[in-house]
Amino acid sequence: VQLQASGGGLVQAGGSLRLSCAASGRTFSNYAMGWFRQVSGKEREVVAAINWSGGTKYYAPSVKGRFTISRDNAKNTLYLQMNILKPEDTAVYYCAQATDFSNLPTMEGDYGYWGQGTQVTVSS
Repeated sequence: VQLQASGGGLVQAGGSLRLSCAASGRTFSNYAMGWFRQVSGKEREVVAAINWSGGTKYYAPSVKGRFTISRDNAKNTLYLQMNILKPEDTAVYYCAQATDFSNLPTMEGDYGYWGQGTQVTVSS
């Protein structure tokens, strides 16, 4: 499995970014996907997750109402639209694919495949 994340960058507080994650190697539409983030020196945390069809989603309380996770199964691509960005959103963002057919996993240990990470920096 290969997951290629892109779309990170430097943005001012209040701005927007859209992350993408291109997947290959397994049937994309069979598996839940997630976005996680990690600040240096801290544990990786879940940001959002989406089930195989896109019909069920989870958001961390800190991003609910500002971020939107979506997927395009025809393009084998996962997205994270991030609006009203805050300095505390600064982190390396990772996309991940669930290990098995769990509907909507939200724990890091439920994801066996990870992208390389993309840096998001929000300036105040």
